[in-house]
Amino acid sequence: MVTFYRRLPRIDYIKPGSIDDLLELLSDNHNGRYRVYAGGTDLIPKLKRRSIIPPKAIVDLKGITGLDYIDYDDRHGLRIGALATIRSIETSTVVREKYPLLSRSSASIASIQVRNRGTMAGNICNAVPSADSAPPLLSLDARLLCVSKKGQRVINIDEFFTGPNKCSLEPDEILREIQIPAPYEYSRGVFIKLSPRSRMDLAVVNVAVLCVKEKGKFKDIRISLGAVAPTPIRAQKAEKSLEGAKADDKAILNAAKIASAESSPIDDHRASAEYRRMMVEVLVRRAIHEAVAN
Repeated sequence: MVTFYRRLPRIDYIKPGSIDDLLELLSDNHNGRYRVYAGGTDLIPKLKRRSIIPPKAIVDLKGITGLDYIDYDDRHGLRIGALATIRSIETSTVVREKYPLLSRSSASIASIQVRNRGTMAGNICNAVPSADSAPPLLSLDARLLCVSKKGQRVINIDEFFTGPNKCSLEPDEILREIQIPAPYEYSRGVFIKLSPRSRMDLAVVNVAVLCVKEKGKFKDIRISLGAVAPTPIRAQKAEKSLEGAKADDKAILNAAKIASAESSPIDDHRASAEYRRMMVEVLVRRAIHEAVAN
């Protein structure tokens, strides 16, 4: 597929110096007149392709200090600020130690140049069904702190995605922080991405599995899928089939088949729906096997 890029349309550029200035500006964001961005790695190409209606102005968050943090403590877990880059999450010592699932998925996103600019907050706000950060965050039960001039609210990530390229952020809100609970001591996570190239390509299917095994049985398991439904999803029926089950090949294969049936992929230029369903079964089976073997 050939993509034709044009020059950017004529748009005003605003770079607020504080969170208060930003929220004051967005309080008047009627009809999407402002488009907020952190890294711009998704927004700018869309504007060049004219795949979205150009706003009156684009609003650059990079001028706001103090939003690029990655903080962890055993009580509250991990907190990722809106301007923390994907690369900083990938290379963070605490993320690698406590949340290897998240570090591994971050490393699969685009190129190092893009990861040095793009943010995880921006990646999920873009709400592409194939976003590599979404399945791990779903499996990790992430919560999203969203703020506006009216106040703040916390949204569970499984309620955040509302459709392809759509999320539950209001026009006057931004996603300020990603919150992830402290990991269970014996949990094991695996992320697998299927794409034509290992990097610089969108996922045909991606899978994130987080499980806790106790005495040879599944104590807890979370299976999340990307690129196989209008939004990233949890394969809840597959998870339920494994609750308390013996961690053997039969149970894992059955769960993989159920996960495949829970998906609802489409045919497009990357893969057919049938192929994607087949790959869900294959990748879920591989991911669970790898998780229980650790």
